[in-house]
Amino acid sequence: MDYTAESKYVMTEQSPPKANQRLAEYLRVNHAGERAAQTIYKGQLAVLKGHPQAAEIQHMMEQEQEHLDTFDTLLNDYKVRPSLLDPLWGAAGFMLGAATAALGPKAAMACTIAVEEVIGTHYDRQVQDLNNRHEEPELVKTLARFRDEELEHRDIAVEHDGRQAPAYGLMKAIIQTGCKTAIKIAEKI
Repeated sequence: MDYTAESKYVMTEQSPPKANQRLAEYLRVNHAGERAAQTIYKGQLAVLKGHPQAAEIQHMMEQEQEHLDTFDTLLNDYKVRPSLLDPLWGAAGFMLGAATAALGPKAAMACTIAVEEVIGTHYDRQVQDLNNRHEEPELVKTLARFRDEELEHRDIAVEHDGRQAPAYGLMKAIIQTGCKTAIKIAEKI
C-alpha cells in the first residue's frame, strides 16, 4: 500500500490490520504533531501575512497539511483513534505560532527551528525502529520523507535568521521541552 495523501484505501474483503499498540501510538502522536505544526504556521501567517517570509511559511504550512492529511488516512486505515486532545494541539499550535510571530520574523523562524528539530528526530526514531523490526516498509518511506521535509523547514528557518532571534537559546529550550512533553502525552491520550 502507498501511504501518501493522494492514495485512497480501497476496501476489500479483508480489512486492514488492526495496529499494534506501538504503531497506534506512532500514528496518533504523528497526527497530533502535524495538527500542531500546521496550526503553528497558520498562527505565524496570521501575524506575518504581508512579510517577505510569508511565502516560505505558506509553503511549510502546505507541506504540514499534506502530512496531516496522510495521517488522517492512516488513522482510518489502521482503525486508530486520534488524540483525545486533538483540539488542544491545534489551539496550542496556533497560539505558539502567533505569539512567536508577534515577537518578529526571526522569533517565528526560531520557533520553526526548535519544533522541526524535535520532530525530525522523532520521525527518525520511528523510521529506525520500524526498519529494525522489518515492519511497515511503505510507512517507513513516508516517515522518512516527512522527516526530511521537517528538517528542510528547519533549514529554511536557519537561512531566515531564526538563530538571531532575541533570547534564541531560551526560546528554543522552552519550545523543545513543550514539544517533547506534548509527544509523550499525545502518544497515550
